[in-house]
Parts: sequence; C-alpha cells; structure tokens
Amino acid sequence: MTLSRVLTTAALALGLATTALAQDKTKVGFIYVGPIGDGGWTFEHDKGRRAVEAHFGDAVETVYRESVPEGADAERAITEMALQGADLIFSTSFGYMEPTLAVAAKFPNVKFEHATGYKTAPNVSTYSARFYEGRAVQGHIAGRMTKSNIIGYIASFPIPEVIRGINSAYIHAKKVNPDVDFKIVWAYTWFDPAKEADAATALIEQGADVILQHTDSTAPQAAAEKAGGVITFGQASDMSEYAPLPRVSSIIDNWAPYYIARTQAVIDGSWESVQTWDGIGAGMVGIGEISEAVPADIRDEALALKNAIAKGAHHPFTGPLKKQDGSDWLAAGEVADDGTLLGMNFYVEGISGQIPN
Repeated sequence: MTLSRVLTTAALALGLATTALAQDKTKVGFIYVGPIGDGGWTFEHDKGRRAVEAHFGDAVETVYRESVPEGADAERAITEMALQGADLIFSTSFGYMEPTLAVAAKFPNVKFEHATGYKTAPNVSTYSARFYEGRAVQGHIAGRMTKSNIIGYIASFPIPEVIRGINSAYIHAKKVNPDVDFKIVWAYTWFDPAKEADAATALIEQGADVILQHTDSTAPQAAAEKAGGVITFGQASDMSEYAPLPRVSSIIDNWAPYYIARTQAVIDGSWESVQTWDGIGAGMVGIGEISEAVPADIRDEALALKNAIAKGAHHPFTGPLKKQDGSDWLAAGEVADDGTLLGMNFYVEGISGQIPN
C-alpha cells in the first residue's frame, strides 16, 4: 500500500470517528421570550443553559434563540431547532405551549420541555416553579415597610401564574398590615423596559411606595430609584445592582438542577413525560439577599416565613379565605389544592379592580 493510500485511509477513519463522536453528542436547545441580558427571567434560564454546558462538557452541545415572540414565530423557531438536530428542547414561556405541542407532534423522537404550561404529550413535559411562595415573602416585607399603605403591582398577562402571585403577595401583606391597598397595572408584556418603566411611574404617581413586578426587566427598579423613597423587589433574578435600595430583596429562579437532570435523562434513556412544580423547599425558588434597608425584625420575620414554607409548615393559601366577590373559598385551616391554584382565575377578597379577559 502506498503512503498516499495509507494517509487517505487514516483520514477517512478519522473522519468517520469524528462523525461518530459528533452523533454521540447530545444537542440541547433553548427558546427564550426575552434577551439573555434582560437581567431577569431569560437571564436565569440562560444561566441554567450555561450550567448544562459546564456540567456535561464536550458530551453536550447547547443552542438557543432569544427574543422569540409567542405564537407563530415560536413555532417556526422550535421547528428550526428540531430540524437542526436538537435531542431536547426547552421552551421557556407560557405562550409557547401550543407551538411546542404542534412541533412535538411532528418530531416524536425529540424530547420537549415547556416552562409554566399545563399540557403534556408523550414527548412533552412541563415544569414550573411555585413563584407564589416567594410572593408571600415579598408581600410580608411590603406590608411591613409601606408608609403610604399603597403597594403597586406590575402584572404581565392575566394567566393563573400571575394571578396566583398577586393573591399570595396581597394575602401576606394584608396579614401584617390591614390597611394595605394593592394597585395593579397590566403591562401585557413579559419584557418591555419602556412599558415597565411607565407602569412603575404610574403606580408611584398613585401613591405606591412599594413596587412588585411580574415582568422581566430592571426598568421598574430604575424608575423607583429615580423617584426616591420607593422600594422594589427583584423578579426572577437578584437585580443586585439596585441594592440596598430600592431593591430590598428578590425572587430568584434556579433552573440549573432541573436542566441538568432532564438532560441526563435524555442521555441515559430514562426521560419520560412528567409535570414538575417545585418551590422554595426543593430549591427551585430562592429568596435573594434581604438588604440592610430592611429593619432586622422584618428581615427575621421574612426569613421565618420562608423557612416555614420550605418545611411545609405554612402554605401561602391557607384559610379562612374568601374570593373577591365575598363567596367562601377556604375554611379556617384548609389549604388550596394544586388544581385550583393551577387554574386560578379570581382575586381574593380585598383586591379591587377586575382581572382582564
């Protein structure tokens, strides 16, 4: 055999080996509703993606698409990712539910994970965090620290996840401050700094000296800082650049352990369709640093509440509770079931205004 033939044969063998290695690498995709630099929701999901890369090294390749609108654009983006060879795709916004199911039906060998949804299929799982547990802690701090007794809430879309958060925060603010009043602005966006800033400013002009948000940018923090005398809470991420004021604490979403576990399940062939809903106790919901701007006694109370929730000693939706229309919902000591919480479409007694259609 000539030297050239030996070299050619070796090159072919190396090429085949390289192709085999490439085929063995698991490809994991992520579809994001906002930019990875939003400082909140998408930023934390992308931290989870990077944790997958760090954990698995060369055994896994990750890809992502950011700022994908919910709807038809999402279906196109998810389809493209499946066509590009993704073995597992995480779609990380509620409005991706139907697009995810539609694409999953066309790619039965690809595994899909949909964040915050409720519909599954043989190759589609759902996962979410019990954010309402963190809202309970925020509500306690807000109720204790407000001086005007007006708490503003920037809501994204009128879906059960958001309504649960409003109710939980209100219940726990009201427990420690019977005079508290919630004012809610619906921004109809997950991430739009201009709209979020306008919402925060409108609430501050109505007398709110505490702002909570279920939107993803730091714009409300900046608006509160500019106004002065207003406290805020980080959403999904620590938003520590605004500590110790106006940002006095935060809810932190910790997706990394879940992303690593589900990727491992695909690698070892144990993946199956499941529904996951974890909270503070499981570590999926974290309470960020409570800054020095919060008096020590209030900080201690908030941490005690956090620990009680984590241990299962306190459920944020425990009766007696009535619905906004005055009808009975939970008797004394009764705890809301997950089915009701997952479909929550009502305010609790004491919140004014109507939930938009």
